[in-house]
Amino acid sequence: MIVPSVVTERNQQRELFAKATEVQPISPMGGLFCSIAIGAGVALTAFTEKPGYAIAGLLTGMYLLFAIKIARQWEKVAVLRLGRYIGLRGPGMFHIIPVVDTLSKFVDQRVRVTDVSAESALTKDTVPVNVDAIVFWVVWSVEKAILEVADYSYAIGLSAQTALRESIGRHELAQMITERESLGRELQRILDDKTNGWGITVQSVEIRDVRIPTELEDAMSRQAQAERERQARIILGTAETEIADKFRIAAQTYADNPTALHLRAMNMLYEALKEKGSMVIVPSSAVETMGLGGTLAVTAIPNRKAPPQA
Repeated sequence: MIVPSVVTERNQQRELFAKATEVQPISPMGGLFCSIAIGAGVALTAFTEKPGYAIAGLLTGMYLLFAIKIARQWEKVAVLRLGRYIGLRGPGMFHIIPVVDTLSKFVDQRVRVTDVSAESALTKDTVPVNVDAIVFWVVWSVEKAILEVADYSYAIGLSAQTALRESIGRHELAQMITERESLGRELQRILDDKTNGWGITVQSVEIRDVRIPTELEDAMSRQAQAERERQARIILGTAETEIADKFRIAAQTYADNPTALHLRAMNMLYEALKEKGSMVIVPSSAVETMGLGGTLAVTAIPNRKAPPQA
């Protein structure tokens, strides 16, 4: 079932396209030549006092008014003589036979853009998404575009929407979010194969936006946060393991070389005592083992302040 709003939007698009490509029955140059012919007939009638020149000028002007047509630089049009296709005209000024010849809609050969959307389409993992895409296409064969399809612009819009929905059903949500370029290339290939027979080439398809329900966005946000916390814990545990390995290697080195352990301990004490006002508590067993009792006493004597004089 088609939603009424979608039908209204499609009808509006068709009306805009019809207005943009409608045939102009009278061109500005036709009006100019018509005025010149009528003016010349009136002038000759006034000069010769023969009304036949005015009538001839009027008939010639009316003929030129409908016979002279102009196509802009990027446009071409098909000419049908008594209903049969006889060729293309344009760009520029050209001539037709009024009443006998008729024109099709003017075809724009510039790169065209069609906005396509797929609402509430289900992905491969059954997630409802709304996808917006942009299709860039160009008419390379005006003859095929006019003779093979009634409304090529409308047909491309519907084909792109159908292909977009089919492509959404073949991909999972994660692929659609992270692999937009590959999805666009797939859509471009599908549409180009379908529209090539119409004389139309789809140059590219760009996925503009992929929207998911708000509840699913919150769930995915919580999942991503939990994943980051897990990674942080793993990194912290790895760091602790590496530190423990380094301490184990250092312990083995100090166990085989007590002098190195004493030097390390003295260096740590020096780093602690060189700051003024610092206090270091060292176990007595460590002091006795390293033989630092006398050294610490000598170091503490200069730092002790003299008593105040009475």
